[in-house]
Amino acid sequence: MANFAKSRVPRFSAEVYQNPYLPEGGREVHAIISVTATGGGTTGGRPVPAAGTGGPAAGVVIMVDRSGSMDHPPAKLRGAREATAAALDTVRDGVRFAVVAGNHRAVEVYPGGGRLAVAAAATRAQAKAALRALTAGGGTAIGSWLRLTGRLLASAELGIRHALLLTDGRNEHESPRELRAALDACSGAFTCDARGVGTDWEVKEVTGIASALLGTADIVADPAGLAADFTRMMEAAMGKEIADVGLRLWTPLGAETVFVRQVAPTVADLTGRCRESGPRSADYPTGSWGDESRDYHLCLRVPAAGIGREMLAGRVSLITSAPDGDPARRPPQPLSQGLVRAVWTDDVAAATAIHPQVAHYTGQAELAQAIQQGLDARKSGDTDGATAKLGRAVQLAGTSGNEGTAKLLAKVVDVVDTATGTVRLKAKVAEADEMTLETRSTKTVRMKK
Repeated sequence: MANFAKSRVPRFSAEVYQNPYLPEGGREVHAIISVTATGGGTTGGRPVPAAGTGGPAAGVVIMVDRSGSMDHPPAKLRGAREATAAALDTVRDGVRFAVVAGNHRAVEVYPGGGRLAVAAAATRAQAKAALRALTAGGGTAIGSWLRLTGRLLASAELGIRHALLLTDGRNEHESPRELRAALDACSGAFTCDARGVGTDWEVKEVTGIASALLGTADIVADPAGLAADFTRMMEAAMGKEIADVGLRLWTPLGAETVFVRQVAPTVADLTGRCRESGPRSADYPTGSWGDESRDYHLCLRVPAAGIGREMLAGRVSLITSAPDGDPARRPPQPLSQGLVRAVWTDDVAAATAIHPQVAHYTGQAELAQAIQQGLDARKSGDTDGATAKLGRAVQLAGTSGNEGTAKLLAKVVDVVDTATGTVRLKAKVAEADEMTLETRSTKTVRMKK
């Protein structure tokens, strides 16, 4: 594996896009906060400390489904083994890692003993040898996999804690409440990317796991594509340079937060995840970062004021409680900040204008919602409702330039007119195509600035 000569810590910048003008008595303020981290390098900017040298390190656990359905066809389990081996080849020297196999219970495949191994040529070879003995059988209880992963990642002092999860079936051997409890226990302890292989798994289940643990979710319909997908996921995980980044929102007396949403690269509602961090201040988790950009949509409600008045409606800061070189014990450190303003005016044109960034991401959020509602209506037999919602989705994808989503929609509906959203439901739709659209419905395109 490559050696990395010098540590580079990402630098954060926050840009605010909004129309600050409100009519007399107006109260709602919308803003897009565009956050960019640069300088870390997503292909290995940070050298991982060697075992025993102290300082924050990175840890990753791969969870592989070994339930009985993984043997139908056998290509699924074979693909899972190959994908895990490919991911292990991507783990950098010095990173702590483990492999967990899951069915109705979770078992440590490697290294065992409730601990993490340190990545090196020898430990990778040992992990691959252990994988070859993996067989399929039993049911599915994903919560137990997550809890074991949490314990393993807590066994070492780590700055970056990440997991990859692969499943091919529904979580039938534990209740939704048990899975929810496991997710609540693991929230904030590590991030997790989740993948469903084949078409027998539940989209909302897998995407819910990824959303709760601030990771990505996707479908790999053909097991032959698993190795390439796992390699990409692990490369992205190895590019994370700083952990536990939070978006801190301060609002003045009398103001309130209506919602906080991530709107790029995917739509994710963060409103209910906030934790109070001081007087009129709350922190929203964003997970780990490398070289990347993300956009957030804030909606604030401020006290009404008269013409000519101006106020600071909100202050957004990026903070981390785990600065580079510190084992997550210091108070949160500010990384960057942006200001959201409110100005009351009698200029009707100024007060009614919607900033293009706000309009674009409002449309992207509506697009994701329309797809979900349309597919749910289709599954329930509501043809008219499905046609209306998916037609609206086609229209929104076209106006926003979301070509990827437009192509996925075209596999579910026949598009008559994109501009008006006129569509016809296809009589026959491949299950993989419908699941792909549902899984990727929250992916957005960024508006060019």
